Amino acid sequence: MKSLPDILAQIAVTLWIGGLWAIGYLVAPALFSALPDDRMLAGVLAGRMFTLIAYVGMACGIYLLIYRFVRFGTAAFKQGVLWILLAMLILTAAGHFGIQPVMVALKSQALPADVMHSVFKDRFATWHGVSSVVYLIESLLGVGVVLLNRGK
Repeated sequence: MKSLPDILAQIAVTLWIGGLWAIGYLVAPALFSALPDDRMLAGVLAGRMFTLIAYVGMACGIYLLIYRFVRFGTAAFKQGVLWILLAMLILTAAGHFGIQPVMVALKSQALPADVMHSVFKDRFATWHGVSSVVYLIESLLGVGVVLLNRGK
């Protein structure tokens, strides 16, 4: 029988990685598809969801790191899952506290126009691309966590 910390760790992995994939690859594209005439609104909604999953990810990531240290002690340093979780947590924080503020600032500078119809279009597109690559790497690392964490 699994203990409460083990169950919470499974829930944290499911919530974080499932949320990454659901929001990034299902919900956000669906928003832009459903709101083709209001890309600003779709962007605002998607941005809010990315913010929420970043906070979920940081909370889950911190819990999972603590859980692994409590459960495995210093042996946790020899486990790939620990390093993948740490990389995911760093990418989440970098995206949320580093990349997203730059994108928000560019959107604000473009007001009242949509950033994609302003002189900031190229800079925004570059930062959006960086953000997308970071998110993709984080998502793929999450698959690694799921695969390495099966049955544990």
